[in-house]
Amino acid sequence: MLWIKSLHIVFVTSWFAGLFYLPRIFVNLAMVPAGSDAERDRLLLMAHKLMRFTTVLAIPAVAFGLVLWLYYGIGLGPGSGWMHAKLLIVGLVLGYHHACGRLLRKFVAGTVTRGHVWFRWFNEVPVVLLLVAVVLVVVKPV
Repeated sequence: MLWIKSLHIVFVTSWFAGLFYLPRIFVNLAMVPAGSDAERDRLLLMAHKLMRFTTVLAIPAVAFGLVLWLYYGIGLGPGSGWMHAKLLIVGLVLGYHHACGRLLRKFVAGTVTRGHVWFRWFNEVPVVLLLVAVVLVVVKPV
């Protein structure tokens, strides 16, 4: 089980690294001056590669988590309210990941209407989600 738990932690950490940086690229994209096509294209290429890589990392992160939960029984039984809360957080992280993909498609299409300040705030969401998930797993407050 410790191997599975270790792999889960590594893949979750790597997935979040992508979720921390991708919105930062969005901030930069929102700040690209009109007519700076080379800069825009370079940032879009970086965002596409990071989105693809982040998605690949999310799959084993979720899979190893499911193995820990369903096969090894972590978070099952009495006193497992923390796991229900963590699963809610995981759902929110998956939704955030999906939202990043949608925003990237809007940047490609040139239909983004939000400014760089909004993306700076959007960039903070995964930090809060990770903080809550770690507290739930370590402290098990519910």
